[in-house]
Amino acid sequence: MRTVVDLTRCQGYAQCVFLAPAVFQLHGEEGLLYATAVSDDQVERVRQAAAACPVQAILLGEQVSTGAR
Repeated sequence: MRTVVDLTRCQGYAQCVFLAPAVFQLHGEEGLLYATAVSDDQVERVRQAAAACPVQAILLGEQVSTGAR
């Protein structure tokens, strides 16, 4: 699955980091690093992270092709 984070929407709440630390990492206090290609064993964690994002900044799978909002 492909993942994209709209960094203009991301506010650094870091819910994604807590739920999927193998995919999302904080760089400094507010910078977010993430893997765009998610392995099969991390898909459910990334879905949970996307659902938990307070600003809906994480796009998954088919949403990626439509682009960030």
